[in-house]
Amino acid sequence: MENIATFFTHLGALRYERKLKKLGDDTACMSPVPRKLSASCGTCVRFHEPFQTEWVDEDLEAVYQVDGKNYVCLFENEEE
Repeated sequence: MENIATFFTHLGALRYERKLKKLGDDTACMSPVPRKLSASCGTCVRFHEPFQTEWVDEDLEAVYQVDGKNYVCLFENEEE
């Protein structure tokens, strides 16, 4: 199942992608945020590992699960 993580900063997206790759998700890659979703920096990370709350940091804005052409919010960071 594909997931999309959005970020407050580009650096946050880059760090998250590296973290996922170190954890073994070779599918993790940075890309532009889909138009249906909004993100502060415009960059997201697409990945296939099941999302875990241990991966949350201050730069993570939200995580969505891709469901066809729709997105289901799995996590939203209330802090900015």
